[in-house]
Amino acid sequence: MRIVFMGTPDFSVPALKALVEVGHQVIAVVTQPDKPKGRGKEVQMTPVKIQAMEYGIPVYQPAKVREASFVEVLKGLEADVYVVIAFGQILPKAVLELPKYGCINIHASLLPKYRGAAPIQWCVIDGERETGITTMMMDVGLDTGDMLEKAVIPIEEKETGGSLHDKLSMAGGDLILSTLKKLEEGTLVRTPQTDEGTCYAKMLTKSLGDIDWNQGAVSIERLIRGLNPWPSAYTMWNGKTIKIWAADVIAGREAADFLSESGVPAETGTAPGTVVCSDKRGLVVCTGGGLLSIRELQMEGKKRMDTPAFLRGYPIPAGDVFVKKESD
Repeated sequence: MRIVFMGTPDFSVPALKALVEVGHQVIAVVTQPDKPKGRGKEVQMTPVKIQAMEYGIPVYQPAKVREASFVEVLKGLEADVYVVIAFGQILPKAVLELPKYGCINIHASLLPKYRGAAPIQWCVIDGERETGITTMMMDVGLDTGDMLEKAVIPIEEKETGGSLHDKLSMAGGDLILSTLKKLEEGTLVRTPQTDEGTCYAKMLTKSLGDIDWNQGAVSIERLIRGLNPWPSAYTMWNGKTIKIWAADVIAGREAADFLSESGVPAETGTAPGTVVCSDKRGLVVCTGGGLLSIRELQMEGKKRMDTPAFLRGYPIPAGDVFVKKESD
């Protein structure tokens, strides 16, 4: 089959590689325009463009895929199917209707749960036990088309947004091969989505990482993992921003024993955000429910460190309080 591949970030690359390396005819790649990135604002090619160029596949980078002139370009390619994964633009009806067999999207959740822009991170933040990949026929709605196949991926106890991203990215490459094989054989079964059990994975913002210490330790620890590596969770101490990369929950009897052994006055020790321990036992903070032992953190403008190394450079006294950032 003649395939047009649409994708942009690292997440999309394994699917493109899988298609090419098993011998599918990828006649064109459509990706977002090159953009300036980093402190130097150097224009960088998208990861999908880099991979496509290595394969010698023609690359198209329309500012708006819905523009009539580009729709004509797509029409001229006469593709059998479009494979779309993290492309970054919504395809209009005029594009969706072009390929013979339609447009297949590779979505990073078990639809209909976690439709939307950031399903990977929200699964971790919400404490899900499993997630996965769904291939689906695209329609004009947002991740609402008929489901084709699913691959389930368990979420590990210390899974981060980054580690889950990589697992799902590879799973997407495997699943699209299975879906296309069944499409060619005429055995693909379409299952309409229902609205039962749906939830929307809204786009991530930097402010989402501003830790609210009134939340419970379990919720905060999930937030830290879900937003690692981007946009990252953070807190304020003495007017400086500290990113928190890893932490453990101390709850129940263990938390009560820890507080009594620490000798922190009850009236201050239970206030959310209060540092109740800052020594060889670790950096432990009181939350709205339980304690949080911070394992890895980063002072603004400095490198990531484990807690012992951090405390040698930035001794945070027990009794100090971490607070939310006032404004972004």
